[in-house]
Amino acid sequence: MAADTAPPPRTLGEMHADARRRLTSLGLAEAALEARLLVEYVTATDRTQALAHPDTVVPPDAVSMLETALDRRAAGETVYRIIGRRNFHGVTLALSPETLDPRPDTEALVDLVLPELREIASRQGACRILDLGTGTGAIALALLKELPLARATGTDIQAGALETARANADLNGLSDRFDAVLSDWFERVDGRFHAIVANPPYIRSNEIETLSREVREHDPRQALDGGADGLDAYRRISSTSAAHLEPDGIIAVEIGWDQAADVTALFEAAGFALQRQARDLSGCDRALMFRKNAVQKGLGNTVDCR
Repeated sequence: MAADTAPPPRTLGEMHADARRRLTSLGLAEAALEARLLVEYVTATDRTQALAHPDTVVPPDAVSMLETALDRRAAGETVYRIIGRRNFHGVTLALSPETLDPRPDTEALVDLVLPELREIASRQGACRILDLGTGTGAIALALLKELPLARATGTDIQAGALETARANADLNGLSDRFDAVLSDWFERVDGRFHAIVANPPYIRSNEIETLSREVREHDPRQALDGGADGLDAYRRISSTSAAHLEPDGIIAVEIGWDQAADVTALFEAAGFALQRQARDLSGCDRALMFRKNAVQKGLGNTVDCR
């Protein structure tokens, strides 16, 4: 930026206050948190520095970067897309245009299957996981972090998403137990797994335009659009999973808030029985876990992840 157009000097404290004020004016529920994350990102500082040294003068380029970041947030990008990363169930994830920005509600799926996978790993000394439509690798990597004996394969139809997932596996020190496969669901998947997990597209096609700007304009549509009734992916997954599961294996999927009955019916028609389900942070049904009928165990437990 030319000297005569450079922004005026700002202190760290002023940047935090300005960012909070602007994001609050947008009506954002977490304006204070998002302001802090953006300022820390552009200034390479942390909360302790802001509290202890608010009078620190910030370089003009960081001031300009913050203005750009605030403009992007006003245009509907999530703060996590702007800073390029987010934390999810104990792992740090880089984001890319080909991946969803993983939301905390998806952690309900991880919490739902973890007890079962711990038991499998303890009993068998290994646990093989297949994450369909892995995106950033969020679900697979969160499980690997909790399960030292596990190995995961993540599939996706986007090469860019798989590059992001591989990078995230490396970032979290899990690359030696994570494989990425370019595949349309099970198309290029070999072998059997103790667990299949998925957060498939489940939004009804005619509801995409009703979603928040953060989602409809910045998350990849193919990761959102579940077809006319939102169930297209569940039909494919339920009808094909059995051939890729170990005899006592489980399959767990994230669902839309009103889809529990419909998704359960699809899996039951394919010979599965509902084992457990989980609610998200808002108390809505968010994840279902199934087994083949022949080996079903204690039915009907609900995990509340609030």
